[in-house]
Amino acid sequence: MFRITSQVFEHNKFIPPKYTCDGENISPPLEISGVPESAKSLVLIMDDPDATRGVWAHWLLWNISPDTKEIPENSVPPGTTEGVTSFGRSGYGGPCPPSGTHRYFFKLYALDQAISLPSSADKKKLEEAMEEHILASSELIGLYSRK
Repeated sequence: MFRITSQVFEHNKFIPPKYTCDGENISPPLEISGVPESAKSLVLIMDDPDATRGVWAHWLLWNISPDTKEIPENSVPPGTTEGVTSFGRSGYGGPCPPSGTHRYFFKLYALDQAISLPSSADKKKLEEAMEEHILASSELIGLYSRK
């Protein structure tokens, strides 16, 4: 079974502050398992559907090698492209909700091809490029609320 997990938070549980704007604002460690044998690349989209201005993209990674078993904290796998998030730049932007508890979806996709997009691409362009190429998907949801 295709899965994305983390050793620092469980599905539908709180993300430690270290990985948010209240801490070091670095990406959490992620584990990947059950990648389909026919996968040519992986895509990771982290977003917040509870944002007041619509779904907020926090991290976009594509062309992750299908051999990748983990993404250590504060890192990007070799050969991976980072796209432009809703913050207007590439790279990880941790949870930082203005109020209330928000859900952060770490969505992992196995594709039948690599993605040909420049690092200036945003979530909309990435999702368009993925259309009809998704072999499998998995998600890990983390929660966060500011004190």
